[in-house]
Amino acid sequence: MPRVVKALILTFVALLIAAPVYVVIVSTFKTNAELFENPSGLPASWSFANYSRLFVESNISQNFANSVIVTAVSVTAALILASLASFGITRLMRVSGLLLFGFFIVGLAIPAQVNIIPIFLFFKSLGLTNSLVGLIIINVVTTLPISVFILTTFFRQLPSDMFESAAMDGAGYLRQYFSIALPLSAPAMSATAIFLLVIVWNDLLYPLLLITEESKRTLPLALLAYQGEFFADYTMIFTGVLVASAPMVILYIALQRFFIAGLTSGAVKG
Repeated sequence: MPRVVKALILTFVALLIAAPVYVVIVSTFKTNAELFENPSGLPASWSFANYSRLFVESNISQNFANSVIVTAVSVTAALILASLASFGITRLMRVSGLLLFGFFIVGLAIPAQVNIIPIFLFFKSLGLTNSLVGLIIINVVTTLPISVFILTTFFRQLPSDMFESAAMDGAGYLRQYFSIALPLSAPAMSATAIFLLVIVWNDLLYPLLLITEESKRTLPLALLAYQGEFFADYTMIFTGVLVASAPMVILYIALQRFFIAGLTSGAVKG
């Protein structure tokens, strides 16, 4: 394919991606009337009124803190459990590990929406509705399958000679995990962490299912307050979306070298 054609295709794709982002950013400085009159045009005056409303009139600071707590704890717990499970599948259970790995793969194939009623009834019976602990638990459980899939794929690529030599020197399984597997899996863990951060941070299904108290809402759930049955405050929704997306964008930019290292090391190769 000629280089000019490639450049045109890439430019077209870039514009397709950039256009919605541009509309969202510009709309945060508009009123709803300006947005409906000219969605892609610049605002008549660059006003920060929408940002002021978001932080002054709503409980967005508490919602932001809730999202940070739920995301940080959920991703950390999921990574710890997934790395241990992946190490066990690849190094301890040669045959039964395949069955266990298949069990996690089945978890990937089941849509989350199928289990929402049993999940709600189960968490309600445990008193974990309207609780950040409940959100953390369900996030850990639902992100474990994809985490195990990614990390198991990586652990299988590690040379067996290292573990056999460590075993001959008297290193137990935990010592092999902490001294060999964990340090070598840093790129894969980083790539998986960034992937999970985006999933948990943007999750709306489980907060909508388990949370009704305003003080326990996460950011995605809080943004629903600006969308009613017959009316939606689109400029406020766009402002909230931009504020909610900013941490993930900043985090990815800061950690992209680890994410790329994870990709190139085969962490998400499948």
